[in-house]
Amino acid sequence: MKDKEEKRVALVTGGSTGIGRATSLAFAKTCSRVAVSDVLVEEGKKTVEMIKKEGEEAIFIKADVSKSEEVKSMIDKVVKTYGRLDCAFNNAGIEGDQGTTAECTIENWNRVIGINLTGVWLCMKYEIPEMLKTGGGSIVNMASVAGRVGFPNIPAYTASKHGVNGLTKTAALEYATQGIRVNAVCPGIIHTEMIDRFTGGDQKALEQMVALEPVGRLGAPEEVANAVIWLCSEAASFVTGHPLVVDGGFVAQ
Repeated sequence: MKDKEEKRVALVTGGSTGIGRATSLAFAKTCSRVAVSDVLVEEGKKTVEMIKKEGEEAIFIKADVSKSEEVKSMIDKVVKTYGRLDCAFNNAGIEGDQGTTAECTIENWNRVIGINLTGVWLCMKYEIPEMLKTGGGSIVNMASVAGRVGFPNIPAYTASKHGVNGLTKTAALEYATQGIRVNAVCPGIIHTEMIDRFTGGDQKALEQMVALEPVGRLGAPEEVANAVIWLCSEAASFVTGHPLVVDGGFVAQ
C-alpha cells in the first residue's frame, strides 16, 4: 500500500488553519506530496514548514477559490511542480455574517456562496481534467452538518453547504466510470478558529455548542482529517457520491 501511494499528489485548499491544516499534515503522513493553498499566506507557509519538518514534500500556493483565474493557476502550479494530481480536499470556506434570512445582506450572500459553493465547483472544474489525464483520482468536498439540516441565522452558509452536497453527488455520477470518486465530509461542531469567531470567545456560548453534541464534546480537526484520508484511500474504493457525517451524532438526533 505504501509503495502504491507514495507517488500521490494531494491538494488542500483552505490549508492554513484548522481542518485544512490537520488534513494537509495527515496527507503528508500517508505518503503524499502536498500542495497547500489559501489566501492566508503566512499561516499557509507555516503549514508547509510543519510538513517539511517531518521530512515530507509540500508547497504553498496563494489562491482565492472564488476567482476562476486563480483556481486555474493553482491547479497549473500543482501539475507543473509534481506532474499530476491524485487527491483534492476542497476545504476553503467561510461562515459569513450571522443574521436571519431577511437580514442577510446581498454582499454577505454573494461572498459566502462565492467561496463555499462556487469555489468548490471551480476547483473541481480544473481538478477533474488533470485527474482524467492520469487515470482518475479522489475528490473530497467540504460540506457540513449545515448541509444536512437547517441552521437559523446563517442562511448563506447553510445554502452553500446544501449546494456542496448536491454538487458532490452530481460530479460523482458524472465520473463514476472514469476512475474519479467524489465525496463530501459533513463535520459537526469542530473546535477551530471558525467556532472561536462564532462564539466570540464567550465560555457560555461555547458550552452551548458542546451541549448540542450527543457525545458531550466538540470534535477535533484531526478527526475530520482522518475521514478525508480514508475517503481518498483504496479502503474507500467503492465509496462515491457520499456526504460523510463526522459529527458526534449531531444529525442523528
